[in-house]
Amino acid sequence: MADMRAFRDAVTDWASGSPGGPAGELALRLRVRTAVLLEGLSDLAAVEALAVRHGRDLPAEGVCVISMGGAMNIGRYADLLGPPGLGLRLAGLCDQGEQPFYDRGLDRARAPREGFFVCAVDLEDELIRALGVARIEEVLRTEGDLQAWRIFVRQPAQQGRPPQQQMRRFLGTKKGRKIRYGRLLVEALDSERVPAPLHDLLVHL
Repeated sequence: MADMRAFRDAVTDWASGSPGGPAGELALRLRVRTAVLLEGLSDLAAVEALAVRHGRDLPAEGVCVISMGGAMNIGRYADLLGPPGLGLRLAGLCDQGEQPFYDRGLDRARAPREGFFVCAVDLEDELIRALGVARIEEVLRTEGDLQAWRIFVRQPAQQGRPPQQQMRRFLGTKKGRKIRYGRLLVEALDSERVPAPLHDLLVHL
């Protein structure tokens, strides 16, 4: 796992303008075959948590899960890691509203789209709909965040909004909360209620 994190860090540095040699050398040494391109760290936490639940060791399988720091970076990462660059197999999740960025970036890199799965809004929304607000409140209680949630829904700006939208907004109100709950919500899922995009991505890998 530590070596795969080193590869992930090398790729991030490469995407930021550093030389690509370290990433290429690590890809060969670690036998990386697939890069899973995700918009942010909360998506990464969710994918890694689901893999663990299913007994998958993605690094041992040559699969590196990477946060791109935003959907608009898909073209850069696809160029570096796909056919024009390291020639890795690409996969990932895509928010519905960001799909045009993915389509253009993958087309430019001559990378297939079949490994990319679209979330109806985003992954948080998929998880909230799969679990339901009542079940998530149980998770919030365990984590000590239930009181903060109850205060949040009493705010004037939240009045009249559907509970699922309130929950989605709440998870994004504090730095690091989306990342932490990306993992916790996946761990709380019943096995038969894993959102289709997340399930299909893991099956594809």
